Amino acid sequence: MQKKIFVLTGEPSGDKLASRVIAKLKSSKPDIEYLSVGGEHLKALGIESIYDLREITYLGFTKVLLNIFKIKKKINKTVDKIIEFNPDILFSVDSPDFTLRVAKKVKKLKSGIKTIHFVAPQVWVWREHRVKQLKSFLDHVLLLFPFEKKYFDKENIQSTFTGHPLLEYQEKSKIDISQVIKKDKKFFSIYPGSRISEIKVLMPILFKFVKLMNEKYSDIFFIFHSTIEHSVLIKNFLFKEKFENCEVISDEKIKSDILKKSIFAVAKSGTISLEICNAKVPSVIIYKMSKINFFIIKNLVKVKSPNIINIAADEEVIPELLQSKCNPKDIFKTVDKLLNDKNILEKQIAKSQEIINNFKKGKSSEIASAVLLNQL
Repeated sequence: MQKKIFVLTGEPSGDKLASRVIAKLKSSKPDIEYLSVGGEHLKALGIESIYDLREITYLGFTKVLLNIFKIKKKINKTVDKIIEFNPDILFSVDSPDFTLRVAKKVKKLKSGIKTIHFVAPQVWVWREHRVKQLKSFLDHVLLLFPFEKKYFDKENIQSTFTGHPLLEYQEKSKIDISQVIKKDKKFFSIYPGSRISEIKVLMPILFKFVKLMNEKYSDIFFIFHSTIEHSVLIKNFLFKEKFENCEVISDEKIKSDILKKSIFAVAKSGTISLEICNAKVPSVIIYKMSKINFFIIKNLVKVKSPNIINIAADEEVIPELLQSKCNPKDIFKTVDKLLNDKNILEKQIAKSQEIINNFKKGKSSEIASAVLLNQL
């Protein structure tokens, strides 16, 4: 009988990670049948999603509480669809508050379905006790970082360190970026987030930051990196502000090439920071959430930084502008200082490369897909 895999993601970053692994699996075993909760990346591989990924992308504890009944309904609907599809493997990726709740219910209803989760819950940040709970419904965990393995070995949970697929070597291809090339302009990449709620909070701040930059620099072209579904929203923001030195890019191949050619990047805290560091581009991290969410998280987390590079280095390699510091003036002051200090920029790149090299496994997607194939 034809083997089946259900790919379960909860947000764009997970969709992107999952697609890297499934693309490798498809090339080695093309006869597997797939169904998913996914976004544009899995769709590009020809994998149907049972509904729009945006329907489950909720941000923050307060939003979860406000939408608790909708989320429960969506979890139950997802579980029903998975049971109906009856896959050999449920491959869940990141977004643990959604994907692991689904996986737990699926395993309880049909224990024969193998459950493999990619991107382990960050037990080293908070909720270390959660590892014990995972043992009852996860068959295998794929790990991004080497230091995570000890937590799962301790509870005798099968795990494999794959490294991060977004850090693996990518073949260079000829990309046409003529649509965004501006003569005598330097590229400056900006990542305002992949969720509507993040974009709405950060875009007004980033626009004021760009205005401050334009007052001092006349040779910079700002490029906002976005997902396809949110590019129109950001373009509307830009249209209202009437910026002439800004563009929005959503094509993944072009985004990657633009980043590599950028002199600097400002990014919302998250996975993208690893990609920026991997491209050897200096950067700063920004983030802002409601005071209630910040208070809850501050009292739960065990680490001082939200950035994996800074956590691994045990120092602030990448400057962080969070909460009250996430304002146009402070972002401008920090970026301006860095752009005018070549020594600091070189140190940041060197240190981040040192950290990232410890996260690399060479063929991360192949390792992850090999685990899936072995479980089949």
